[in-house]
Amino acid sequence: MRVYGRNVFREILYSNFPVRMVYFSENGDKELVMLIEQAKSRKLPYTISPKKILTRLCNFDKHQGVVVDIGEFPYKDESSIIETENGKGFFVILDQLQDPHNFGAIIRSAVGAGANAIVIPKNNSVKVTPTVVKVSVGTIFRIPIVEVVNISRFIEKIKKVGFWVYAADMQGVAYYRANLKRPVAIVFGSEGEGIRRGVKQKCDGVVSIPMKNSIDSLNVSVSAGIILFEVARQNENIDS
Repeated sequence: MRVYGRNVFREILYSNFPVRMVYFSENGDKELVMLIEQAKSRKLPYTISPKKILTRLCNFDKHQGVVVDIGEFPYKDESSIIETENGKGFFVILDQLQDPHNFGAIIRSAVGAGANAIVIPKNNSVKVTPTVVKVSVGTIFRIPIVEVVNISRFIEKIKKVGFWVYAADMQGVAYYRANLKRPVAIVFGSEGEGIRRGVKQKCDGVVSIPMKNSIDSLNVSVSAGIILFEVARQNENIDS
C-alpha cells in the first residue's frame, strides 16, 4: 500500500514504522529537503522522481511531494492486545463501519484521547486504505488496528478480564453520567444501521449524547470524538 503526504511521513518517522520505499518529488522546497535529510539519516530506502511519477504511484496529485510504500498494512492479533492491557485498557470497537473518512477521523480522535487499540471485524467493514491513513493524518501508525472474526466474542473475552463495554447509541444514559474508568471499551456502529442488536446485547450498557434540538443523530466520527474524550477526562489521573 502506498500512502502520501508530509504529515503522514512525519508520523511514520515518529513511530519508526517500517517502509519499503519513500518517493520524494524533485525540485522540492526547504521543508521537503529537510524530510529527505531525515530519510537519509534514518537510512530509509528512498528515491527522488518527477512529480508526475508520484501522482501515478498514489493516483492522487496532492501528495505534497511524498509517497511512501509501506507494503501490506499489519493488523494486530486480538490476543496480543488483551494480554498487554494490564487492567488499564481503553479500546475502541467499530461494528461494521463503512466510510474510510469516518474511520480516519475516529483513529485521530482515538489516538488523541489515549486509546490503546481500535478493533474492527474482518468482514463487512472498512479496511485501512490510503484515504484512511490520510484522514487520520498518519496517527494510525501510533495505535494498533486489530481485526477480529467476531465482535460479540471479542467483547465476551475482554469482559472476562475486567473490561466494561458500552455501546454508543441514541437511546442510553448520558455519556458524561456513565462510569467510563479503565479498563473500558466503547462500541460504535455503522453509518446506516448503527450497532447490530447481537453486539449491543453483549455490552454492559448504552451511552448516548443528549441533544438540545430534534435531529436524527450526529455523524459517527463526531460522536466518537465527544465520547472518547470523555473517557480521557475521566481517566486523566490514571497512568495509561
